[in-house]
Amino acid sequence: MDPAAWGRVDDDGTVYVRTADGERAVGSWQAGDPATGLAHYARRYADLATEVSLLEARLRAHTGNPGELKKKAQALADSIPEAAAVGDLDGLAARARAMVGTADEAAAESRAEKAAARAAQVARKEALAAEAEQIAAESTAWKAAGDRLKAIVEEWKTIRGIDRKTDEALWSRFAAARDAFGRRRGAHFAALDAQRSESRAAKQELIAEAQRLSTSTEWGPTSAAMRTLMDRWKGVPRTGRDGDDDLWKQFRAAQDAFFAARAESDKERNREQLENQRQKEELLAEAERIDPSTDPRGAQNRLRRIQERYDAIGHVPRGAMRTLEDRMQAVEQRVRGAADSSRARSAPENPMVTSMRAAVTKAEEQLVKAEAAGDAQRVAEARANLTTRREWLAEAERSASRR
Repeated sequence: MDPAAWGRVDDDGTVYVRTADGERAVGSWQAGDPATGLAHYARRYADLATEVSLLEARLRAHTGNPGELKKKAQALADSIPEAAAVGDLDGLAARARAMVGTADEAAAESRAEKAAARAAQVARKEALAAEAEQIAAESTAWKAAGDRLKAIVEEWKTIRGIDRKTDEALWSRFAAARDAFGRRRGAHFAALDAQRSESRAAKQELIAEAQRLSTSTEWGPTSAAMRTLMDRWKGVPRTGRDGDDDLWKQFRAAQDAFFAARAESDKERNREQLENQRQKEELLAEAERIDPSTDPRGAQNRLRRIQERYDAIGHVPRGAMRTLEDRMQAVEQRVRGAADSSRARSAPENPMVTSMRAAVTKAEEQLVKAEAAGDAQRVAEARANLTTRREWLAEAERSASRR
């Protein structure tokens, strides 16, 4: 702004400002040239203009008390026309008066903004309270939900500008939800602890039963019982990672002890059966060397003695059983065929002998089936039956030969 456009300094040093009402003396300048004097009073005007501009900015920004701002605007509007300054005092005073006119409007806007801000803050806390209530009612992600409630508390502290009554009511909602969640979480973990205690007791009982069975030598029934224990174990809920691992190690150790003993027994049984197979093969070789063509009855007696020794030998491997029995049957058929041919040449065979021989054949077949099934009781019964039938056949043959 050019101060010369708004004032002058006359020859005696009086400083004038130009207004709509004419010139008005605002002071005296005796310290130097007139331009310097005008600049001095122009700076005073600039100070007043800065004050007006700042007040306008505060009104626009709605900062400060609107009533106080209005009073300051009125004071400026009253003082500017009489100010000892050089500049557009009329225009500056008009700006001040305009602020007085808009102060009430600014106050209303400020109140509306504060109400909106308050409503927004209330809405934030209401949303947080509602979230907490939903967590309390539904969430089962216990750790994540607990962490979220803690985060809500920290966020809650940053939300301000709410009247005390509303704030306390919202806090009561949040606190009630947090307490409800805490009770529900506590009940859940209490139930979980109770379940884990029940599971621990059930698994300890299974461990004790497995340990009792671990020394059993009844391999078949105990193996089935161990499998049943395993199925029952799988049906019991976990007791927690660390505790469950320890219990499992104890249970598995008992099962491993039994199955290791069974495996060792199987090895020993296999060794025995292989030895039995070797002995039966030796007897079969001896039986296969029998020549019934010259003495059929003597061949039968020799074969019977071999068969008695053969039957007294225990089990052989299942895979070898059929081959051995087939070989023995082949010898029996060869010897029996020679005897039958001899009897056919001499005289018809006694019907009782024929019946006894059929009974022996049937008993032999029953023994083979029992051994194939691996049923020890059936094998013992079949072997005893075969021995009896052979004794009856021998007696029948002796009786027939005496006639």
